[in-house]
Amino acid sequence: MDSSSSLPSPSLAGTFAFWVLRLWLGLRAVLTGLEKYAGKVTEQQPLLDEFGEPDINGAMIEVSHKVYGFDHYHGLPPPLAAKFAEEPLLPGWALGLYDACLGPALILIGVALLIGLAPRITLFAHGLLYASLSVGLILLNESGGVAWLGIHVLLIVAALKLVDHDRVAVLPKW
Repeated sequence: MDSSSSLPSPSLAGTFAFWVLRLWLGLRAVLTGLEKYAGKVTEQQPLLDEFGEPDINGAMIEVSHKVYGFDHYHGLPPPLAAKFAEEPLLPGWALGLYDACLGPALILIGVALLIGLAPRITLFAHGLLYASLSVGLILLNESGGVAWLGIHVLLIVAALKLVDHDRVAVLPKW
C-alpha cells in the first residue's frame, strides 16, 4: 500500500498556509485598528477593607481601566504625532487626514481579509498601508519599527504568493 495516498495534497497544505496568514494578518489589522480607539479612564472608588466592605473613614482610591470609544480615538499615538508635526516632508493637512483614516482603514482592511473579500486587492491594500506606515517611521529614524513593518510586508507577500490556494473567498479572482 502506498503511504503517500493517505497524505493531504500539496494544494491543501497551501490552502491551510494561506488561511493561517489570512487569519493572522486580518486579526492583526482589526485589533490594531481597534486599539486606536482605546483610552484609560480613572474613577474614584471606595477603599475596601479585608472583608470587601467600604472603609469606615470613607477613603477613596483612583482606579484606572481601559475603555474603547470614539472619544478616545488617536490614529497616531500622541508622542509620534508631535514628532510627525515637526517633520517638514509631511504637510499638516496630510498628517491630519492620515491620522483620521488610519484606524478605520486598518479595521476595514482587516475585516475584508478575514471574510476573504477580494483577497488579492485586500492584501495589496494591506501592503500599501504598511508601506505608508514604514515611510513615516523612516522619516523619524525609527529603525526597529521599520523592521517590524518589513516583516509584516513579507508576510503579505507570502500570502499573495499563496492566494491561489484560497478555497473560501468573496470575489476570489480579485
